[in-house]
Amino acid sequence: MLKTNQYKLVMQSVQGKVHHPVSKYPYRISYLGEPRVLPATGGITYNVKVGDPAMGWVGDHVEPGVSIRNDNDGENGGLNLLSCIGNVAKVVSGDAKGALGYVTGKHGGVEHVLVYFKEEDLENMSVDDKILIKAWGQGLELVDYPQVKIMNIDPELFNKLGIREENGKLIIPIAAEAPAYLMGSGTGAVSAYSGDYDIMTSDSEAIKEYGLDKLRFGDIVLLRDHDNGFGRTYLKGAVTIGVVIHSDCIKAGHGPGITSIMTCKEPIIEGIKTDKANIADYLGI
Repeated sequence: MLKTNQYKLVMQSVQGKVHHPVSKYPYRISYLGEPRVLPATGGITYNVKVGDPAMGWVGDHVEPGVSIRNDNDGENGGLNLLSCIGNVAKVVSGDAKGALGYVTGKHGGVEHVLVYFKEEDLENMSVDDKILIKAWGQGLELVDYPQVKIMNIDPELFNKLGIREENGKLIIPIAAEAPAYLMGSGTGAVSAYSGDYDIMTSDSEAIKEYGLDKLRFGDIVLLRDHDNGFGRTYLKGAVTIGVVIHSDCIKAGHGPGITSIMTCKEPIIEGIKTDKANIADYLGI
């Protein structure tokens, strides 16, 4: 197992409430110029969950499971910054009070934290129910690889990713790899410690070439020639590892969202494709 500083990390409570879907305009314009009316972000999404395909839904930026946020911008910033994928979440109000789940992603723009709960718990939940998260993971470091930055992932989940050391490199199981030129909305953000950025899917042939048409929510993916250490940017030789957190989109420059969990300017991270590189497998959900 890789040596980390996980036992020095602070675990702290953050909390949000189930956020109602919002709409200012009825239409979303596709990259083909088509006006569409579609379900999108927010609320409780009953029939879309981690492990399901991220492509093919009649929707736009669909978030699996439960989407939470806060009305206060500062508190919502803290929720989004400190929550990490794999953190334990607990419903603390309403008919589903006491139900346990896991953080599965962080969606920029709408600034939502996404949480998995069992189907029977979703049936008892409602908009505005409060969810408390044991935030733990920001500040995680690899003792022997200080050039690698870790972010947005619970240490216990990180330890389950099956990363191994080989000839000075870190080998990680992945579901797919995306080239730098397919990374769209969110590129250029000043920080990757919250939110996500999108794999563009307007070129269907390129998507099929890299097997990205088979992406699932929760898949671990490798982003080639992208550095996320201090924002999201192109850098030849850099590698970023992330998790698929929302669905494909119809808008230009958008597609399945990726929350970053690992990045390095040097090409010491390598991916090995496997059928079970998904957080659902690692979390047992």
